[in-house]
Amino acid sequence: MRIHFIIHELFEGPGAFQIWAEERGHHIEYSRLYAGEALPTSPEEIDLLLVLGGPQSTTTTLEECPHFDAAAEIALINRFIQANKAVIGVCLGAQLIGEALGARCERSPEKEIGNFPIFFTEDSKNNPKFIHFGETCTVGHWHNDMPGLTDDCTIIAYSEACPRQIIQYNERVYGFQCHMEFTKELIELLIAHSEAQLSEQNNNRFVQQPDQLKQYDYTLMNRHLFIFLDELVEEIVRK
Repeated sequence: MRIHFIIHELFEGPGAFQIWAEERGHHIEYSRLYAGEALPTSPEEIDLLLVLGGPQSTTTTLEECPHFDAAAEIALINRFIQANKAVIGVCLGAQLIGEALGARCERSPEKEIGNFPIFFTEDSKNNPKFIHFGETCTVGHWHNDMPGLTDDCTIIAYSEACPRQIIQYNERVYGFQCHMEFTKELIELLIAHSEAQLSEQNNNRFVQQPDQLKQYDYTLMNRHLFIFLDELVEEIVRK
């Protein structure tokens, strides 16, 4: 399996996605945009495109962030979808998938930072990639916005603070507003980048503070993510 990561910032790296890919022996390539690396030029040599998060938004301009070209990423994602490739977007990546399909990103009802439960819809029970989650699962969050909805997408999971946590856009394209890739190492990087922001949100019930974030065991959410990814790969190989 040939996997390509689009990484917007060092502190929002692939985390558990990379652990899974390395453990399974998949071929991994990167576009580390913060380091000046280019986007891939074609879907032909890639089986799974993973578009990660970042502090940018879908409306961030090149003047505001010279290494983030939202229009170029949206066009690239659209080419992958048209080529029937598997695409997973996380946080900003999920919002870019929605934009590529004509669904505008929206502001989430609440800011969420920390580890909070998501709840799975009835529609999730019809998708074998999510049966192992059960009714609910605690996962990571770090967002203000949420992906747009197309006419034929399916909401797989939601949280108390955000109605769009996992979206199935088609059988190979998924948007994860939540962060199941969090690891202790990734959380340390995020905290280092955002400690002042966390302090300012100390009274927000959906924002946890550094001590809580550092103490959490991310193993279970990672395992759930791995099962989802294994099921997705099996589906790609079968077809």
